[in-house]
Amino acid sequence: QVQLVESGGGSVQAGGSLRLSCAASGYTYNVGWFRQAPGKEREGVADIFTGSGNTYYADSVKGRFTISRDNAKNTVYLQMNSLKPEDTAMYYCAATVSSVGNAYPRLSQNRYNNWGQGTQVTVSS
Repeated sequence: QVQLVESGGGSVQAGGSLRLSCAASGYTYNVGWFRQAPGKEREGVADIFTGSGNTYYADSVKGRFTISRDNAKNTVYLQMNSLKPEDTAMYYCAATVSSVGNAYPRLSQNRYNNWGQGTQVTVSS
Protein backbone atom coordinates (compact mmCIF):
# COMPACT_ATOMS: atom_id res chain seq x y z
CA GLN A 1 0.00 0.00 0.00
CA VAL A 2 1.06 3.58 -0.60
CA GLN A 3 -0.43 6.85 0.64
CA LEU A 4 -1.09 9.57 -1.91
CA VAL A 5 -1.52 13.30 -1.34
CA GLU A 6 -2.67 15.61 -4.12
CA SER A 7 -2.03 19.34 -4.18
CA GLY A 8 -2.04 22.26 -6.60
CA GLY A 9 -5.73 22.64 -7.31
CA GLY A 10 -7.44 26.00 -7.37
CA SER A 11 -9.52 28.41 -9.37
CA VAL A 12 -8.39 29.76 -12.72
CA GLN A 13 -9.91 31.49 -15.73
CA ALA A 14 -10.37 29.69 -19.02
CA GLY A 15 -7.12 29.52 -20.94
CA GLY A 16 -5.08 29.44 -17.76
CA SER A 17 -2.81 26.78 -16.32
CA LEU A 18 -2.41 24.76 -13.15
CA ARG A 19 0.05 22.08 -12.06
CA LEU A 20 -1.19 19.30 -9.84
CA SER A 21 1.14 17.18 -7.72
CA CYS A 22 0.66 13.68 -6.39
CA ALA A 23 3.12 12.86 -3.63
CA ALA A 24 3.44 9.19 -2.75
CA SER A 25 4.72 7.74 0.52
CA GLY A 26 6.84 5.23 -1.36
CA TYR A 27 7.50 3.43 -4.61
CA THR A 28 4.83 3.42 -7.29
CA TYR A 29 4.68 1.42 -10.52
CA ASN A 30 1.86 3.13 -12.38
CA VAL A 31 0.15 6.38 -11.46
CA GLY A 32 -3.02 7.79 -12.94
CA TRP A 33 -4.93 11.02 -12.71
CA PHE A 34 -8.71 10.90 -12.67
CA ARG A 35 -11.39 13.53 -12.34
CA GLN A 36 -15.01 13.67 -11.32
CA ALA A 37 -17.36 16.55 -12.00
CA PRO A 38 -20.62 16.95 -10.05
CA GLY A 39 -23.23 14.54 -11.32
CA LYS A 40 -20.79 12.74 -13.59
CA GLU A 41 -18.82 9.54 -13.37
CA ARG A 42 -15.14 9.52 -12.55
CA GLU A 43 -13.03 9.49 -15.70
CA GLY A 44 -9.40 8.81 -16.41
CA VAL A 45 -7.29 11.74 -17.57
CA ALA A 46 -3.71 10.53 -17.89
CA ASP A 47 -1.38 7.91 -16.55
CA ILE A 48 2.34 7.18 -16.40
CA PHE A 49 4.56 4.23 -15.71
CA THR A 50 7.10 5.66 -13.30
CA GLY A 51 9.90 3.39 -14.46
CA SER A 52 9.77 3.80 -18.23
CA GLY A 53 8.01 7.17 -18.29
CA ASN A 54 5.45 5.80 -20.75
CA THR A 55 2.35 7.99 -20.74
CA TYR A 56 -1.24 7.76 -21.90
CA TYR A 57 -3.91 10.46 -22.22
CA ALA A 58 -7.62 10.74 -22.62
CA ASP A 59 -8.59 12.32 -25.93
CA SER A 60 -10.25 15.20 -24.11
CA VAL A 61 -6.94 16.43 -22.66
CA LYS A 62 -4.43 15.35 -25.30
CA GLY A 63 -2.22 18.26 -26.32
CA ARG A 64 -3.24 20.31 -23.28
CA PHE A 65 -2.23 18.20 -20.28
CA THR A 66 1.17 16.66 -19.57
CA ILE A 67 1.87 13.99 -16.97
CA SER A 68 5.41 13.62 -15.65
CA ARG A 69 7.25 12.14 -12.70
CA ASP A 70 10.14 12.82 -10.36
CA ASN A 71 11.10 9.43 -8.99
CA ALA A 72 13.57 10.91 -6.50
CA LYS A 73 10.62 12.66 -4.87
CA ASN A 74 8.06 9.88 -5.48
CA THR A 75 5.91 12.57 -7.07
CA VAL A 76 3.85 12.65 -10.24
CA TYR A 77 2.71 15.91 -11.79
CA LEU A 78 -0.13 16.89 -14.07
CA GLN A 79 0.55 20.12 -15.95
CA MET A 80 -2.74 21.47 -17.24
CA ASN A 81 -2.67 24.19 -19.89
CA SER A 82 -5.38 25.86 -21.95
CA LEU A 83 -7.91 24.98 -19.29
CA LYS A 84 -11.60 24.97 -20.18
CA PRO A 85 -14.69 25.27 -17.97
CA GLU A 86 -15.42 21.61 -18.72
CA ASP A 87 -12.15 20.69 -16.96
CA THR A 88 -13.77 21.73 -13.68
CA ALA A 89 -13.78 18.71 -11.37
CA MET A 90 -12.25 17.08 -8.34
CA TYR A 91 -8.96 15.58 -9.47
CA TYR A 92 -7.66 12.39 -7.90
CA CYS A 93 -4.43 10.52 -8.29
CA ALA A 94 -4.26 6.77 -8.02
CA ALA A 95 -1.38 4.34 -7.93
CA THR A 96 -0.41 0.74 -8.01
CA VAL A 97 2.87 -0.71 -6.80
CA SER A 98 2.89 -3.76 -9.05
CA SER A 99 1.97 -4.83 -12.56
CA VAL A 100 -1.18 -6.65 -11.45
CA GLY A 101 -3.28 -3.76 -12.78
CA ASN A 102 -1.98 -4.29 -16.31
CA ALA A 103 -4.82 -6.74 -16.85
CA TYR A 104 -7.09 -3.70 -17.24
CA PRO A 105 -7.08 -1.04 -19.98
CA ARG A 106 -5.15 2.17 -19.55
CA LEU A 107 -7.16 4.75 -17.55
CA SER A 108 -9.39 2.09 -16.07
CA GLN A 109 -10.03 2.71 -12.38
CA ASN A 110 -9.67 -1.03 -11.82
CA ARG A 111 -5.92 -0.76 -12.41
CA TYR A 112 -5.45 1.04 -9.09
CA ASN A 113 -5.84 0.12 -5.44
CA ASN A 114 -4.44 3.27 -3.84
CA TRP A 115 -6.25 6.59 -4.08
CA GLY A 116 -5.70 10.10 -2.82
CA GLN A 117 -8.31 12.42 -1.33
CA GLY A 118 -8.49 14.73 -4.33
CA THR A 119 -7.88 18.37 -5.14
CA GLN A 120 -10.49 20.69 -6.62
CA VAL A 121 -9.96 22.44 -9.95
CA THR A 122 -12.40 25.15 -10.98
CA VAL A 123 -12.17 26.87 -14.37
CA SER A 124 -14.35 29.92 -14.96
CA SER A 125 -15.34 31.27 -18.35
